[in-house]
Amino acid sequence: MKTSSAIVLAVVAAAAGAFGYHRLVAAGAPAATQPAAKQEGKETKEEKAGNDHAEKDEHGADRIIISDVKLAAVGATFAEARPANRTETLSFNGALRANQETVVQVTPRFPGIARGSKKRIGDVIGKDDLLASIGSNQSLTVYDLKAPIAGTVIDRQISLGEYVSEQKPAFVVADLSTIWVDLSIYRQDLRRVRIGDEVLIDPDDGAGDIKGKISYLAPVGASETQTAIARVVLPNPDGRLRPGLFVTARLILAERKVQVAVHAGAIQTFENKSVVFVREGDDKLEARPVELGDSDQKFVEIRAGISPGEKYVAENSFVVKAEMGKGEAEHD
Repeated sequence: MKTSSAIVLAVVAAAAGAFGYHRLVAAGAPAATQPAAKQEGKETKEEKAGNDHAEKDEHGADRIIISDVKLAAVGATFAEARPANRTETLSFNGALRANQETVVQVTPRFPGIARGSKKRIGDVIGKDDLLASIGSNQSLTVYDLKAPIAGTVIDRQISLGEYVSEQKPAFVVADLSTIWVDLSIYRQDLRRVRIGDEVLIDPDDGAGDIKGKISYLAPVGASETQTAIARVVLPNPDGRLRPGLFVTARLILAERKVQVAVHAGAIQTFENKSVVFVREGDDKLEARPVELGDSDQKFVEIRAGISPGEKYVAENSFVVKAEMGKGEAEHD
C-alpha cells in the first residue's frame, strides 16, 4: 500500500512540472535557443557594417568606403580637378543641304524617248560621263545626255522608254565635296550672330564636332518659324555629311579661363547640397559640398570646395550617390 501511494505521488509531481513548464513558455520566457539566435543576428549586422557604408569625416561631410575595382565595374571614371576654358555659347538646330552653287539639273536638249539610262541615284560620276541616250522626235536620231560636272547623282526622273522633254530635268547632279549647314536662328538671338563667327557643328554620328564659320546670314526670315538662316559651308571630302540630315550647333560667344573646373557629369545633389565625390586615400570617397560657378556642356566651374589636382569621380557619379544612400541606410 505504501508503494502504491509513492507511485501516485511521483506521477502527480511530474504532471505538475510539465504544466509549469508550459505556462512559462506561454508567458514569453526565452527558450534555450533564443539567446543564440539573437547572437547570430548581432553578428550578421556587424558583418553588414564591414561592407560599403556611409559615415561622417572629421569635417562632418559624408563619405563611403568603395574600391577602384568596384567603381570600374560600374563604369565610373576619375579625373583631376584643374583649370579649364569655359565657353559661353548659343545652341541652334540646323539641317545639312547640298551646296546649291554646285548642284546642276541636267535637262534633255530636245524632246524624245529615253533609249537607255546608265546612271542611278547615288552614283559618283565624272564630267562628261554618259547619263542617258535620247531618241529625238525632231531629228529621229539618238543623242547623248552627259554630265556637265563631276559629282553624285542625287535625283533621277527618267526611265527606259519614257517620254522626256526640256520641260523637266532628267537628272540632278551635285558636287558633295562641300556641304551647306543651314542653322535656324531665333529672332531674339539674331543680334548676337555675325558673319565670321565660329560655330561647332555636331552631326550626332559619334565622330565629334566640326568647326566652321558663318558665311551667310539671311536678310529675311521665315514667318512660320520666326527664324532666319545662318549658313556654314563645310568641307566634306569623305562624305561624312549627308544632305537632309539634322544637326545641332553651338556658336561660341566668349571664352574665359576658370581656376578649377570639373566634368559636368560629376555634379550630384546629395542631402540637398551640390556635391562632387572626391577620392580620399586609397578607398574612401567624400561627398564634398561645392559652390558652383558658370558652366557649359562639358565643364562646371567650382568656386569653392575642391582644389586643383584633387581626384574626383567624373563619369557615372550617380552610381556612387546610390551606393552612399544605400550604405547610409544600412548604417542607420
